[in-house]
Amino acid sequence: MELIEHMRVPRNQERHLNCLRGRPLLRGRIWANMPTIDFVFHDAGGGHRNAAFALRDVIGSQQRPWKVGLVQLQDVLDPLDLLRRLTGVRIQECYNKILENGWTLGTTGLLRVLQGTIWLYHRPSVRLLEKYWREHPADMVVSIIPHFNRALREAYALAAPGRPFVTILTDMADFPPRFWIERQEQFLICGTERAVEQARAFGHDDAHIFRTSGMILKPDFYAAAKSGRETRRRELGLEADLPTAIVLFGGHGSKVMLEIAERLDSSGRRLQAIFICGRNERLAARLRARHWRIPVHIKGFTTTVFDDMWAADFFIGKPGPGSISEALAMGLPVIVECNAWTMPQERYNTEWVREKQVGIVLRSFRGLEAALAEMLQPERFARFRAQVAAQRNRAVFEIPEILEQILERASAREGTSTKRDG
Repeated sequence: MELIEHMRVPRNQERHLNCLRGRPLLRGRIWANMPTIDFVFHDAGGGHRNAAFALRDVIGSQQRPWKVGLVQLQDVLDPLDLLRRLTGVRIQECYNKILENGWTLGTTGLLRVLQGTIWLYHRPSVRLLEKYWREHPADMVVSIIPHFNRALREAYALAAPGRPFVTILTDMADFPPRFWIERQEQFLICGTERAVEQARAFGHDDAHIFRTSGMILKPDFYAAAKSGRETRRRELGLEADLPTAIVLFGGHGSKVMLEIAERLDSSGRRLQAIFICGRNERLAARLRARHWRIPVHIKGFTTTVFDDMWAADFFIGKPGPGSISEALAMGLPVIVECNAWTMPQERYNTEWVREKQVGIVLRSFRGLEAALAEMLQPERFARFRAQVAAQRNRAVFEIPEILEQILERASAREGTSTKRDG
């Protein structure tokens, strides 16, 4: 499979790619009309939006002859959002508030309640989505979200019979039932062997399952660094030669970072830390207000986290698929925890970390001091770095090629059907 090496695309996330209309066709492939591909995402967490925009940008940089649509599911289903009608707060905003405050104990039960609600609203959801795709036709729909794939596929099949529906898992594994993988006709793109095995267990054959080398990352994570690691540390006001941790809990931060800050600061070790607080301004203010013994750099929301990761030696944070994958792409071993507060769909990620030997998994960040001793032991750190370097995740460049294969299959099938009907 052809991969694009060391590229950088414009960082303006709102750049529209419909300007590709009329460009020469890539690699000589010929389409009667320029296909439209819709990527469906939502803003519960930041990973789904990031994945959709990353794929859009790579498709544009590869000059593929496609029109790309970005469909925010919440916008389509807002008429069914009972919570918003009662409180003015969207369901996805409620989810992000749970992450921000660390209210994740018992989220498995909450998850099942959410799935039950989705089941109750299945028929109205299908009607709204079918209406959308009748009014905005697409040649392929690609879901980058869990929970709604049954409704999405059913609605799209009604609006565009025979057209391909694809689900890209942005988690390292499914959390069945009714999370990512459904017992229905669809294509599945999986970033781990565990997810592939789960897809097969649901009855999907290998013709409908595609394996990538990892999770979707922004193209910026593959670009050459703009400066040396020591230079970047100085730019952040840090020491050039101290071991450096980056602490990150997604785009909305988490108050757990306060505990981590205290343990890093009181460890007595020669180290420094970068704290990325996301949109959690209260957390950033509390971190800035404390008296620090170690050098620190504290930042709120940023779209250039890759630059900050470049300044670090290792990662501390939540075991999210995006956070772990971003850290590994920047050469950073990870320290994560797994316990009753860990989101259920992220627990397998910690198994994967152990299996690949790319970091340390704690039962609680109360054990952070011992983890630091292990991470900073030179021979152990070298082994971690070697295992991290062995991970070659190129998923964001592989997926457009997979989508092209699926489009070509659909085109060939339609051509065969037309000949048969004739």
